[in-house]
Amino acid sequence: MALEFSLLKKSGRGRVGIIKTKRGVIETPNFMPVGSKGAVKGLNVPLLKEANAQIILLNTFHLYLRPSSKRIEKLGGLHKFIGWDGPILTDSGGFQAFSLSPLKKVTEDGIKFSSPIDGQKVNLTPELSIQIQEELGVDIAMVLDHLSPGTAQEKEQEFAVNQTAKWAERCKNSLKNKEMSLFGIVQGGTFKRLRELSAEKLIELNFDGYAAGGFCVGEDKENFREVASFTADLLPEEKPRYLMGVGKPQDLVEASMWGYDLFDCVLPTRNARNGQLFTSKGKITIKRAEFMEDDSPLDEKCECYTCKNLEKAYLNHLFRINDPTYILLSTIHNITFYLNLMKRIRKAIDFETLDDLSKEMKEVYRD
Repeated sequence: MALEFSLLKKSGRGRVGIIKTKRGVIETPNFMPVGSKGAVKGLNVPLLKEANAQIILLNTFHLYLRPSSKRIEKLGGLHKFIGWDGPILTDSGGFQAFSLSPLKKVTEDGIKFSSPIDGQKVNLTPELSIQIQEELGVDIAMVLDHLSPGTAQEKEQEFAVNQTAKWAERCKNSLKNKEMSLFGIVQGGTFKRLRELSAEKLIELNFDGYAAGGFCVGEDKENFREVASFTADLLPEEKPRYLMGVGKPQDLVEASMWGYDLFDCVLPTRNARNGQLFTSKGKITIKRAEFMEDDSPLDEKCECYTCKNLEKAYLNHLFRINDPTYILLSTIHNITFYLNLMKRIRKAIDFETLDDLSKEMKEVYRD
């Protein structure tokens, strides 16, 4: 096993732990900033480190298409290529292929699709997915999974569960780099029976960690909560649990209460670019006229560069004139807010006050 996971403290179902990799330690629960194409949009590596990012997520699908995993391997690997010396997790490409409909076709062999860049025909098989991630030289790889919409009927979801299990076994069998950890992905939509079936099939394969996938793809909020919580208890306690693609602040707190350890989402970076900033008092839409003469900091409780040095009025001005400096300053803040929230979650589990933090976040951030 290329990583070591240790549980340090439990409070209810919530847990604090550490994941040790050869490139560094990840305190859990933790949030992975997303840099799908090789960069976290709006930030460079020194600023990510200043925000205390411990692990980042990049994407197999995008990097395979451009600049290509073989080119990155030739240039010394993904860490050297992007200048990041900490742990990297790569999504296998299943979600991106899912989002390409109708440009894709799922077969027993893999996912056939036309490249959105140049129309090139690609057959993303489990073996190719692992090959790409090994060429990139990442620390944690994900198996290729078959993802169905959250609204899909039980028969379609069961096909996805069985296909994901077959592909997961092929991924494990094709793995050559024993220093790269591999996580399985539990599917099954909102059907508890299928989530149990999927978890059972994957646990038999003994992966280094397990992810709950197939959420936030069209299912309603209550079904998400019920089934995501249910799925956490299906996953081995002694291994990392990763809830994929979930990223609203209140959801991160709640999902940590269910026992998940890792999270990722484009929300903090995408929303920053669109003018929505996260603060200890709730979301702020900075382009609104009310902030044009507001000389207060964005968030008095935040220690990021933006909050310590600038006023809301200046951020409002930068957004209105479409200056790229705005993206930098807003993204620094949102990523710092998210990583500080994870630190608060870990502290709340340590002091057994996670219920209080959850109530606070639900009051400030409402669905």
